[in-house]
Order: sequence, then structure tokens, then C-alpha cells
Amino acid sequence: MVELSNSTVLVVDDTETNIDIMMETLGDVYDVSVAIDGESALESVASDPPDLILLDIMMPGMDGYEVCKRLKDDETTRNIPVIFLTAMTEEQDEARGLALGAVDYVTKPFSPELVKSRVRNQLELKRHRDHLEELVKERTREVELTQEITIESMATLAEYRDPETGGHIRRTKNYVRLLAEHLKGHPKFKDFMDDETIELLYKSAPLHDIGKVGVKDSILLKPGKLTDEEFEEMKMHTTFGRDAISAATNKLGSNSFLRYAEEIAYTHQEKWDGSGYPQGLKNDNIPISGRLMALADVYDALISRRVYKAPFTHSKAVEIIREGKGTHFDPDMLDAFLEIHEKLRKVAIEYADHDEEREALAK
Repeated sequence: MVELSNSTVLVVDDTETNIDIMMETLGDVYDVSVAIDGESALESVASDPPDLILLDIMMPGMDGYEVCKRLKDDETTRNIPVIFLTAMTEEQDEARGLALGAVDYVTKPFSPELVKSRVRNQLELKRHRDHLEELVKERTREVELTQEITIESMATLAEYRDPETGGHIRRTKNYVRLLAEHLKGHPKFKDFMDDETIELLYKSAPLHDIGKVGVKDSILLKPGKLTDEEFEEMKMHTTFGRDAISAATNKLGSNSFLRYAEEIAYTHQEKWDGSGYPQGLKNDNIPISGRLMALADVYDALISRRVYKAPFTHSKAVEIIREGKGTHFDPDMLDAFLEIHEKLRKVAIEYADHDEEREALAK
């Protein structure tokens, strides 16, 4: 933690006498720099932000009020405490300055001891506030790391049951993020697709098939076509996945970081026209997260090698998905897919599991 004696103070005043007083009062304790007008003060703060600013109000050109306003409007400088230096004592003048974000006033003529006290108090407050912010950031990093480890650990379970899912997980979560970022500006999705939501969708996508841990190996790993009875059991992976994740979300609350993972696991096999499973949801009744995952999952299934099929070429996969507009897929999401499918191809190549897949993706 920085000692107060190492703190930097910027004095902004156009009167040489006032500057001399401040230098004499504070110079033996702090690293004091000087600006003689508003413009140079802003330039100084931009290049070397101080820990505190002593700011004269009445200056030629840009006055102290305007300097303070610009500092508080800038995210990089708004947390620097500003103490106004002024000969004005009217209450409305003081209220105006405080409303702009100043933390204190020192009136002229200056009392050196009062100035020292005010500066020391504000620097101590800033030091404690900065320390608290760092603790909050550290705690946030710990929580985010815990979330990632939880999701990765659960997704690894699915990989152990199905050895073909490793690359599939890495690819599909990146497809989801690319699609979500592209839809961020779409009128239909802009209120949903903020940065936090997109990050949660990206982190949650690997859990879309977590429910496959509940499916028998004889069905999950069967090289041939499934019978109707086997397919009905395979369809249960959506419910198994939902139930596994909901056990955690029930304890964490409805705003849990796993809320999208639960939606994705349960609804990624739904279809836009209502012919999907497990609920037969239709159109916008399918959660956005499930609709995104459906596109990502189908594209990856098409371009991947499986025990029962060779990988399709990228162009063939795109054509098959295009034919699913309005039946399998949300039309607006499919349009987004068609606009950025080359980005998805790059992801698929980067995380391909087999050379055969890379060769097919080149076509």
C-alpha cells in the first residue's frame, strides 16, 4: 500500500503567490506538481494522473468548474479527489462545486495547517477506497475462476463418456460467442446480448451435452443407426442435463452463473417449428441460449467425423443449415450465421480433431 508521503498532488492556480504557498506547505511531504491554467491541468492529469488535485476556481479561460466537470466525465480520472481553492464563500458556489464531484473546499487566504489536514484526510480516504476496490477486484477474479473451474470440471465428465466431444466442446463454445457478438446489434437481441451475458453463454456452452453421462454406453457409442427405442433414451440427455445443473442452481439462486447452462442443456434440441424435443417448444418460446446452441451444435456435428459418418465439407454444412431456416433454426440467427460462417470455419479448422476434418473444411 502506498504511503501518504509518496502521494502526488497537482496544484492548479494562475497566481504565483498561491502556488508558492502550496509548494511551501505541501512540498516537504508530497510530490507536488503545478499547472497555471485549466488546459495545462487537463494535459498534466492525462499524462501523469496525480493522487489529488488542488484546483483554483477563478482562472482565465477555462475555470475550475469546467476542469472539474471534464475530470469527472472521464472514466480514467473521475476518481481523483478534487479540492477547490477559492476566495468565494457563497453557499451556492460551494454547492455547485460539490455537485460537480469536488470532495472539499479550501478558502483563501490559506491556512497552511488546514490545507495539510484537508489534503491528508482526502488522501487517506483515497488510499482506503483504492485498497477496497482492489480487494473487490481480487474477490471477483476468484469467483470467476471458481465458475470456470466448475463448468470445465462438469464438461470434462461428458468428455470421459464420449471421447469425440473434446474438440466439439472447444469449437461450439467459440461458435456461440461469435454468433452472440454478431447478434449484439440486432434489434431483436440487443437488449439480451450484453457483454456479461455473452461471456456467460460462452462459458456455459460446454455443458450442453452434460446429460449424456446418463445415457448407456451401448446407445451413446453405438456406431450404427439408433432404433426408435434407443433414440427415445438418447433424447433423455436433455432432461438429464437440466436436472444435473438445476441441482446446483437451486442452491445458488435464480440468478446463478449456471442459469444459461441449464437452459442450453435442456433446450438445445428444440426446433423453431416446434418439432424438436424434449418439450416441442416453438419460435420465441425457445430460450435464446437454446437457439444459439442449436445452430452451433448442428454445424459442428455436420463438419465433424463420427463413427457413423465422414465429415461434411464446410460448404455442404452451410447449405444444409440454410435449408433449416424457419424450420429447425431461428431465421434471424440463421441470417447471422450466414453472414459470419467463414469465422466459424476458422474456429473449426483451429480446433479440428482430425486431418480429415481439416481437409473437408477447406472445401
